[in-house]
Amino acid sequence: MESLHVVCPHCLSTNRVLRARLESAPRCGSCKEALLPTYPIELTTAGFDRHVASDDLPLIVDFWAAWCAPCRMMAPAFTQAAAQLKLKARLAKLDTEAEPDIAGRYGIRSIPTLIAFSNGREIARQSGALDLASLLSWISTHVSDL
Repeated sequence: MESLHVVCPHCLSTNRVLRARLESAPRCGSCKEALLPTYPIELTTAGFDRHVASDDLPLIVDFWAAWCAPCRMMAPAFTQAAAQLKLKARLAKLDTEAEPDIAGRYGIRSIPTLIAFSNGREIARQSGALDLASLLSWISTHVSDL
């Protein structure tokens, strides 16, 4: 059986989980919190690189800011997508105002910007707000195994 490394969104511990057991709501071995929440996880400088480099699930990051109207418009669709894809991909949000160094590292010039990561590498990028259908289509086009 194939096992995956899954980074806990709460304590940042890396957990090994059998792919077949993802549907059984696995919990972190360290903090006992849910490993696969049904909402987008909040990323900060402390955990960003760990999630990108150590998680075997593809990671879709929404670079956003609270003052951005298109970001706020897309937020409900992003939350719905996180619930639908929780077993296949991690959806996360990074506040560019709170984490300007990471936004700068990835050359974020407009928000919202989505970046898909797989195996520690950027594999796709999309700027501009998307509705749920467009978001799910973009993710399935760029992330294998969906």
